[in-house]
Amino acid sequence: MKRDFVDLWDLTPEEVNLIIGKTLKVKRREEELGKPLAGKSIALIFTKPSTRTRVSFEVGIYQLGGNAMFFQERELQVSRGEDVKDTARTLSRYVDGVIVRNHSHMWLKELAKYSSVPVINALTERSHPCQILSDLFTLYESFGDEMKNLKIAYVGDGNNVCNTLMVGAGMTGLKLFVATPEGYEPSSYYYKKALEFAMDTGGEVEITNDPLEAVKDADIVYTDVWVSMGEEGKNLEVFKPFQVNEELLSKAKNGVKVMHCLPAKKGQEITEDVFEKNADFIFTQAENRLHTQKTLLAFLFRGLQA
Repeated sequence: MKRDFVDLWDLTPEEVNLIIGKTLKVKRREEELGKPLAGKSIALIFTKPSTRTRVSFEVGIYQLGGNAMFFQERELQVSRGEDVKDTARTLSRYVDGVIVRNHSHMWLKELAKYSSVPVINALTERSHPCQILSDLFTLYESFGDEMKNLKIAYVGDGNNVCNTLMVGAGMTGLKLFVATPEGYEPSSYYYKKALEFAMDTGGEVEITNDPLEAVKDADIVYTDVWVSMGEEGKNLEVFKPFQVNEELLSKAKNGVKVMHCLPAKKGQEITEDVFEKNADFIFTQAENRLHTQKTLLAFLFRGLQA
């Protein structure tokens, strides 16, 4: 049976932990994934610009023995009005998997419904599961099982990254405190999902409009751009208290680490000096997209053993 990865909960918590643990062994070269994509072609359909997502997937597919085929959505007939379900059924006759980065989560769900090959969400306006799966690995790589004892603060816009980070925290038993301006809170649907998982894992997910409350004694502070693609016109004044700067980080623990999924708009959600002080950790976070997605692809197309 084909496995899609449209939202993080398309994996079970046990499968998330399996992928995280396997990725660590693969990155350390203690295990090999082999060539599970040998002889397979994977279509990448992107509406939005991309650096990390596109390059990490194309390199990962190549390293796993597969062939990556990149398309801008405007190059396909769906941009001229072809039904999504027809595009899905057509692609399923040609390729072995589809990776999508686009503007509509519902469009992606429709594609996955009618596709007979695995469909992977490489970003929609609601969800960014590949990013958060990789971020969970980054935390595990740095802290091991102690990551469950950390206080993680997310400050800024309650966007697709924030939505999925809440779910990831719930699935893996993390303590996450989200701070956004009033009116920019994350999705209540994803928050509810996070709390459902947290009941079983012992995780904790809280939402506030006070950045100082979220960051107080935090071990990790995570931020993302205030204006995502297609959301121009926001009132950035309300976000200024949520900027990750030295003053805000002074409320966190000594040695606090800063995460950013990139690209960064320095001078808005994070200052240049804070970004550069944490650049090694941030770019390790970016590098880990490659390692985690390779393990995800191996899992979806071949399965993994603990």
